[in-house]
Amino acid sequence: MSRPSSRGRVWLAGAILAWCLLAQVSQADSPAMNPGVFLEQAEALRTRDHPRFVVMLDRIHREAPNLTPAQQWHLRYLDAWEAMFEGDYTASETQLREIIDRSGNDVLAAKASGLLLNNLALNRRYEDAFTLANRLAAGLDQVKDPQARFLLQSDLSQMLSLAGQIDLAIQYAHMAEQAVPPGENLCRPLSREVAALYNGKRLTSTSQELQRAIEKCDATDQPAFSNSMQLVLVNLYIEEGKPSMALALLDRLSASIRTSAYYPHILSAKVQRAQALAALGRDKDARAAALVAVAMAKPGSIDQALAEAYKVLYRTEKRLGNAAAALSFYEHYVVQDRGYLDDISARTLAYEVARQHMLAQKLETERLSKQNKILRLQQALDTKAVETSRLYNVLLLLVLASIVFWLFRLKRSQLRFMRLSRLDGLTGILNHQHFICRTERALQLLNKKVGHACLIVLDLDHFKLVNDTHGHATGDTVLKRAVAACQQQLRPVDLFGRLGGEEFGILLYECSREQGMDIANRIRAAILESPVSKDGFEITISASVGLASTATSGYGVQRLCREADAALYRAKRAGRNCVMGDLEVANALVQA
Repeated sequence: MSRPSSRGRVWLAGAILAWCLLAQVSQADSPAMNPGVFLEQAEALRTRDHPRFVVMLDRIHREAPNLTPAQQWHLRYLDAWEAMFEGDYTASETQLREIIDRSGNDVLAAKASGLLLNNLALNRRYEDAFTLANRLAAGLDQVKDPQARFLLQSDLSQMLSLAGQIDLAIQYAHMAEQAVPPGENLCRPLSREVAALYNGKRLTSTSQELQRAIEKCDATDQPAFSNSMQLVLVNLYIEEGKPSMALALLDRLSASIRTSAYYPHILSAKVQRAQALAALGRDKDARAAALVAVAMAKPGSIDQALAEAYKVLYRTEKRLGNAAAALSFYEHYVVQDRGYLDDISARTLAYEVARQHMLAQKLETERLSKQNKILRLQQALDTKAVETSRLYNVLLLLVLASIVFWLFRLKRSQLRFMRLSRLDGLTGILNHQHFICRTERALQLLNKKVGHACLIVLDLDHFKLVNDTHGHATGDTVLKRAVAACQQQLRPVDLFGRLGGEEFGILLYECSREQGMDIANRIRAAILESPVSKDGFEITISASVGLASTATSGYGVQRLCREADAALYRAKRAGRNCVMGDLEVANALVQA
């Protein structure tokens, strides 16, 4: 069972439940009487009744010295599975590689290889995971044990879905569905098929594949898989604009999710509840649910569910009028969303690098086995032709890999150049040209709406003295500190740009002159209260601020800039560290 690599295990099973489960293990299951049967029973309970599996695992460990070598390797396999379930991927990988290399049990080694495949993918080691997947696919026809073959086919389906190869993922899932061994059921392969269909955006809330998977997992008592499928259904309800149905289903699932204590399900349910509540307009409830989800995450973790939680928080705070909180949550959302997109790109690139090893032609193993015999005969008759064909294949793959690599670099460069063309390289705010263009468009729109705005021009006082005394590196720090102080006072709709040197421009959108003067004074005070430390000394900075309002200066960018500049110069002549508006300038001209 997969879970995100940045997640830890949430244990909710209580002592009473553990005691009841221990009491349910009959004397016939005792490891002292039949440890082999006991190990098989424990393995079968991993996903169906995980709390009981943990109890049985602890019990068999007490009898470990009495186990045969084969039984001890089986126990290590179960330990590796549990370590991965708890998020300890390093310990799990070490145990799995030892089983593969040293157990001497082909069936156990095949099962451990499939589990290692999941481990590498969850740990975002995609190139290693796809390389292993290619090797397992190439050797799939050599795996004779029905259960090991079934598990490998399911795991390969999951890996191909992760790489975006939806059709191949569905084919592997169908192969597993058509050959379910004794002791297994259709729940696992059907859930793999549903996951691939969902990743390929081929699923709706009424899809028969989803309904069948839920019914089979419920009928075979597989709550973890059933919860996964029903959470997919919740997502589909939300995407299809059915938030009430999503909430109702989440309420029905809550008890099962709490019992299984599987972290990704808990997190997904919290985020989905927040999304559904937000869609219903219950912003305060949605915010509370999203905050619970965010609080569950470890610092620095990247996860699509967290991105959705921060999106809900951003939108609800914005609708509730909490501009500063909305901006903060939007920044978190951007980080999570960018990390998620980078992860998708990393998976795609890793798959392309390892693609030369894909052996999708072995999906139907019996038919391909006959074809392989014919190919081997042709290779024996015409070795030179085969070598030439391989060379061409290698060259073609190298060309394709080079094209993908250069396209990736070109796209990254284009995005970087687009960003640089709009933003100031030092402070990260709009540059002069883009600020003026955006301001002009905003003023034209306001003019049509008969709304008002204020243009602020501020200049850091005695900035040249800071550069001359402390150096340009300190000067750059001062500029960044001033920009950060300003941003804390601005709304998401306001425009902020660097006009040149230590001069900055701010357009306060939908803002009266009185509100603008108040914001300008807060900005001036914020800059003054943001000193920069240098070699044990504090460098206090201040700013002179000029303001022009569309109410008195009209909607022309040029005139607003002139009026704001005039107010700025008056502020400097008045002793700096103060705010002057266009009315004060006009009054001064009248008096003169």
